[in-house]
Amino acid sequence: MNSPMKFFYSLFMQMMLMVHIGCTQPGVQTSSVSKESGMRTGAEQLNAYLPLLTGKRIAIVANQTSRINGCHLVDSLKSRGVQIQCVFAPEHGFRGEQGAGEKVKNGVDTKSGIQVISLYGKHLKPTQEDLEGIDLVMFDIQDVGARFYTYISTLQYVMEACAEQNKMLLILDRPNPNGDYVDGPVLDTNFRSFIGMNPIPVVHGMTIGEYAKMLNGEKWLKGKKTCKIQVIPVSNYTHRDLYSLPVAPSPNLPNMAAVYLYPSLCFFEGTKVSVGRGTDFPFQMIGYPGFKGGDTAFRPTSIHGKALDPPYEDSLCEGLNLREFMASSNKKQLHLGWLIQMYRQYPNKGSFFTPFFEKLSGTEMLRKQIILGESESEIRQSWQKQLDQFKQIRKKYLLYEDFE
Repeated sequence: MNSPMKFFYSLFMQMMLMVHIGCTQPGVQTSSVSKESGMRTGAEQLNAYLPLLTGKRIAIVANQTSRINGCHLVDSLKSRGVQIQCVFAPEHGFRGEQGAGEKVKNGVDTKSGIQVISLYGKHLKPTQEDLEGIDLVMFDIQDVGARFYTYISTLQYVMEACAEQNKMLLILDRPNPNGDYVDGPVLDTNFRSFIGMNPIPVVHGMTIGEYAKMLNGEKWLKGKKTCKIQVIPVSNYTHRDLYSLPVAPSPNLPNMAAVYLYPSLCFFEGTKVSVGRGTDFPFQMIGYPGFKGGDTAFRPTSIHGKALDPPYEDSLCEGLNLREFMASSNKKQLHLGWLIQMYRQYPNKGSFFTPFFEKLSGTEMLRKQIILGESESEIRQSWQKQLDQFKQIRKKYLLYEDFE
């Protein structure tokens, strides 16, 4: 790894991504990499979009990552007199306090006093009633660039609702921390679900704003409708840039090691292998009781707002510690070696995979290839043609200079 990469990685690993409820103290730097490079998120460019909000009744799709220099977007806009009618909350909730799969409830935000409408669970899409009286909808959520990370699915449902109700969607764009590569099997739409709605690879290499353009351009919205969107792009950003997230994007991605490992390790959520949920290092360790040849051990416990009833709760798991892996390896690809290794060593191979695996991989082929004993290079080669085709489509919608 060259010296600049070592510097940035060291910086990332030192910055533990904490979820704040209020604004940080004046002068506290929340995103040193973006400040040093002159990078500014869409939300930070108030002068570019505040005039668009004047005199309008606003709905905002937001969570704990929706921040302007440490202050929540909703709190900041409210203090400037913007008429915020409601907030739509994705998975994990408006303030990011719900763990994976936990119910996100409707209610009133205690800090701002604004109505919160859940977009997770049975109510995934804003209704006509939800958008009644709304002049403009805003979307500002930090994504991590993986197909199965549900914020892009929420984006799609919001775009469909806006298209149906003839509402403008204003997207405040943010960098993609995994936006410097594209990899993985392209989703077979027979396996479409909330964790994979369109034929894109596991790592799509696009920002929220770019993906919204693709949803429109490829006619992937319901009824092939088009949503009226305006994107406030990130300034001074390219897909070659590394970006350290100032706020954890979800409870089980607490630092940059987890964010980088997530696209490769999330496959294990469809197996009998723990990814460290219920520990201090989720998505940085893998294992199960009885694994041989590992270098770590951990005991998952139930943690409110992070991991309720995690796999192997209160049981000792042996496995692999991957926290230092990204410092010595090329992160610009999915890593399948761990998945293959765990399958080969699992004592009861017939029960290793769960039905959830196909939803995560987006195909029935990956399970079959692993069972047949194909190598990582053989598996990667099998998805290359579709991956190359996707890259050509992707180019049409990029807002930023690409990594290639």
